[in-house]
Amino acid sequence: MPANEGTRTYDAVVVGGGHNGLVAAAYLARAGRSVLVLERLGRTGGAAVSTRPFAGVDARLSRYSYLVSLLPRKIVRDLGLDFRVRGRTISSYTPAERGGRPTGLLVGGGERRTREAFARLTGGDREYEAWQRFYAMTGRVAQRVFPTLTEPLPGREELRRRIDDEAAWRALFEEPVGVAIEERFADDLVRGVVLTDALIGTFADAHDASLAQNRCFLYHVIGGGTGAWDVPVGGMGALTDALAGAARSAGAVLATGHEAVRITTDGHTAEVRYRTADGEGVAAARHVLVNASPRELAALTGDEAPEPAEGAQLKVNMLLKRLPRLRDVAVDPREAFAGTFHIAEGYRQLATAHAQAAAGELPAAPPSEIYCHSLTDPSILGPGLADRGYQTLTLFGLHTPARLFARDNDAVREELLKSTLAQLDAHLAEPLADCLATDADGRPCIEAKSPLDLDRDLRLPGGNIFHRALSWPYAQEGTGRWGVETRHANVLLCGAGAVRGGGVSGVPGHNAAMAVLEGAA
Repeated sequence: MPANEGTRTYDAVVVGGGHNGLVAAAYLARAGRSVLVLERLGRTGGAAVSTRPFAGVDARLSRYSYLVSLLPRKIVRDLGLDFRVRGRTISSYTPAERGGRPTGLLVGGGERRTREAFARLTGGDREYEAWQRFYAMTGRVAQRVFPTLTEPLPGREELRRRIDDEAAWRALFEEPVGVAIEERFADDLVRGVVLTDALIGTFADAHDASLAQNRCFLYHVIGGGTGAWDVPVGGMGALTDALAGAARSAGAVLATGHEAVRITTDGHTAEVRYRTADGEGVAAARHVLVNASPRELAALTGDEAPEPAEGAQLKVNMLLKRLPRLRDVAVDPREAFAGTFHIAEGYRQLATAHAQAAAGELPAAPPSEIYCHSLTDPSILGPGLADRGYQTLTLFGLHTPARLFARDNDAVREELLKSTLAQLDAHLAEPLADCLATDADGRPCIEAKSPLDLDRDLRLPGGNIFHRALSWPYAQEGTGRWGVETRHANVLLCGAGAVRGGGVSGVPGHNAAMAVLEGAA
């Protein structure tokens, strides 16, 4: 789309070609609307991409976002996407040391094995039975809440009636989730495993009065109506490639290398000014859908900037020649790493790490979780690598807010990476460094991204993977009918910062498209 061809008019201009923008574009184009997608980078996909980060190595990693739970099958069916996920037979493994001996908790592989694993760690059945009751409760909530994500926002009391479980409502929506965890579980390690779902990308304590941790927990246990987190076959880029294909085949124009720089609107029509390597251009539209953060939306419209957001995670991608052996010889590494491998995530450890980071210090024992995509989906590895036993590892570190990196991003990132891997090595029978593959230049195949790196590379505000604090999935003052509305009648927010945004879900994109189509009906 040449920048100098003059102003063209579309029914909708989508700013940002991440997965939500592509979902919106595909729905609108399939409904017969003319759609232009403006993407700043040279490719679509945003944070949901697969790349080969290591020179000369044929391994396509989900570089940023990496698992799928919140994507409704409705969107996959509606858009006719050729996209599949695979379930993980192991949910998690958490290594520990008890009585001077290496042990751990393996969750998955069938009820009998899981019960036995709980008994091995805790000495009885109490914790396992509490686990069963707790996740039966969250499962009932998931079945009732997840279908509402692609409907107009319910009211708070409407959602409460729909859940129809006052104990669950109190535990998840009214009291800090730490209360529910401490009431139900006694073992520190079990408590920590439960709490981690409340802390992914969210810097909060178990008893934070804001309930930010509750909102994070809720979105992590309702996906698909089950809370299961699945592996995208072919990597996360397989989803965005399928979405881009669906949008194009329906007639949408996807313009990469086109950076939107200004949106002007009178509430009825709008113009989007954009910049390319060849100059500037303008696209006119009846509606503008912004698949970017609220910070970027405010910059584009000239509105007051929202409260600053802050991310709190370290993201590490690795390629190994082989999986490392574990000190806990009762567990096969191929099972331990197939699910979520929890490191330094006991309940007290998480509280200590949060307190240290809140005081401006790097956690002494950085908590993190790891999983191996290639165990479930080896298609991301070139045939030579898979045959030789190579595996990928993805690590997501917690409680490392962006403020800690401000003094020297590179130095702090390296210091944090070193101490994070040391926590992992404490549970391995061999150093992870001995297992790392090397790239074509002989360098270890490992890369780390701090929140500041994510802000620079992807314009995630403060590196926040949700664009801002997650919202409750019900209507509140100013949220609008679909949770995508802004103060401009024909400008909608379809990124992760929308109500019911966050994660790889496509929900904000779907809801913004529905708002446009409903308004035009």
